[in-house]
Amino acid sequence: MSLFKEKIREKIADNALQAALDGNAERRVRSRINAFASLPDPRERRQKAHAIRADVIANLDDYLERFMAKVQENGMQVHRATTGNEAVKIILGIAHDHNARLIAKSKSMASEEIGLNHALDAEGIHAVETDLGEYIVQLRGERPSHIITPAVHLRRHEVAQLFTEKLGIPYTEDIPTLTATARSIMREIFLSADIGLSGVNFGVAETGTISIVTNEGNGRMVTTLPPVHIALMGMERLLPTLDDLALFLSLLPRSATGQKLSVYTQLIHGPEDPSSSFRSVLQEKHLIILDNGRSRLRVSPLRESLYCIRCGACLNACPIFREIGGHGYLGTDGSIAPYSGPIGSVVSPGLFGLEQFGHLAQASTLCGACKDACPVDIDLPGMLSRIRAGQGSQKGPEGIGIPSPVKVGLRGFKWITIHPKLFSAGQQILGWLALPFPTYIRIPAITGWGYSRDFPRPVKPFRARWQKLEQVESADIGISTNEIPGLLDKQVAVTSFKPLTEQFIDELELVGGHAYQIKSDELPTRLVDFIKSRSIDRVQAWDKIPRLDLARLAEGGIRVDHAADPSIKAGITSALAALADTGTLVVTCGEGFPMNASLLPEIHIAVIQISHILPSLPDAFRLAEVRNSPATVLITGPSRTADIEMTLTIGVHGPKELHVFIVDDS
Repeated sequence: MSLFKEKIREKIADNALQAALDGNAERRVRSRINAFASLPDPRERRQKAHAIRADVIANLDDYLERFMAKVQENGMQVHRATTGNEAVKIILGIAHDHNARLIAKSKSMASEEIGLNHALDAEGIHAVETDLGEYIVQLRGERPSHIITPAVHLRRHEVAQLFTEKLGIPYTEDIPTLTATARSIMREIFLSADIGLSGVNFGVAETGTISIVTNEGNGRMVTTLPPVHIALMGMERLLPTLDDLALFLSLLPRSATGQKLSVYTQLIHGPEDPSSSFRSVLQEKHLIILDNGRSRLRVSPLRESLYCIRCGACLNACPIFREIGGHGYLGTDGSIAPYSGPIGSVVSPGLFGLEQFGHLAQASTLCGACKDACPVDIDLPGMLSRIRAGQGSQKGPEGIGIPSPVKVGLRGFKWITIHPKLFSAGQQILGWLALPFPTYIRIPAITGWGYSRDFPRPVKPFRARWQKLEQVESADIGISTNEIPGLLDKQVAVTSFKPLTEQFIDELELVGGHAYQIKSDELPTRLVDFIKSRSIDRVQAWDKIPRLDLARLAEGGIRVDHAADPSIKAGITSALAALADTGTLVVTCGEGFPMNASLLPEIHIAVIQISHILPSLPDAFRLAEVRNSPATVLITGPSRTADIEMTLTIGVHGPKELHVFIVDDS
């Protein structure tokens, strides 16, 4: 028996794993469906997204050239890495140039793909995963089990035991306490790291933007606080324009976590001015563009896999992943595939060879649930079938991973099916033979089929059933076709559109924020009262905030600092704009507008003018300030995580509270 099959049986027999995977799949699938229900045109967006990704991959060289030119123009250093080893050498070179010994990492599947952490450890450089789920699996010495939820395979008692053994805290299964422990440890990592390393969700060729999407706030920490930031991006992760980015940001969070927008969506154009950062010197930024087999994959029958935006929806929808989890996908040498689930069963053999991972394509029912769930409409079943036929970035034998008896049976079945009369007779014969048997036949000794799947009873031929069907009279339907238009009219919902301010407040409260609509002259007094109600007498604030005289805060007994200090409990910023349909704040940085004021303190207080509330994200992306600022962050509620047993916990690495004062500037 192969290592892969042994692992499958081991995972199916693991009751704790089955409970964890079931809980993840049920909640993720339900939340994705609910989130897409809020879009007026999900099918059209999906089709448009597919067309955009197809265009990018077809013209990738041109888009890369434009993108790299803009990135360099924006002040970032660009590196090309043909292989994973080259990417590792580039990162080690940057680390050695800065005598780095500590790297704070946010989630990056590309870094998992190239084995970066092991390479850094071998050079005496400590890399710490700062995403809660990634941190948990790093402490266990494991790979992530899921693209979005790395510790999905673990229950709370396992995390509790891990934290007791590795971190020395008293045993507790209280998830907020476990999360707070990680927050405390990570805060020191963020503030002392020599380098911050992140992945990249999207690159925008038009503006040289790199976009990073997170919920916990660790992505913002590693890109903002350390003196050096390295972004590692798969070369395929490009989009043509910011308008296209707005489209994909309406799809990715909904598919990944069931959110209209993730808590933090960063748009990074270049190094921040020292006055807008935690440092006294200009931050150094590097972008590494990784090939590592993607060029080969691009000209193969599996090129559509490069359309993937790494949302993880196909994993949640897949009945096989739900049974075995990410660690069940093994290569022929027993190593865990860097990418799992339906997309991993295509990408892993596509990047690393059919010989090593081609058999993973057999871990699929070809039911099509993955294609239905994909926000970019990738034909995963079609590509899985191609791998089974030995088609990949490199040629392989047909029927990879299929037992010899099954191959013989399939050849016989193929021969029978091309002869209609023989196929019909065979159906009838199988129907007669199946009568004395139960509704399924187990044949695990030959194929392994009956171990976890039932062999269905053959049905009568279609033609035989069709001939017995009686013609249904239209009168039996019970409704006249003349009545249908009237019935449809009755089902059309009449939507009354709320004012933008009301929409924004409703959406903000849904994501855990708090809104206060006030008159302009009330702002200083209301802020002082709010800050004092939290027993706070010192805040970090931007140099200038529209409609607010900071001297009034000092008169009210509130000390105002402009420099970052981790001990400060509240930060006050303004917002360039707010988005009514998602409850999002658009915050840009600049001289006197430090990005960390909305990041380091436990409480973020934002001031937004009522006239700056916009309908949706595309409206914000048209603003010149967004296109020209070194960095912009879209903030949708306080930081959060659900990495332990899918239990929502507010306040991880970013602020625990978000309070928005909406000033009537009419």
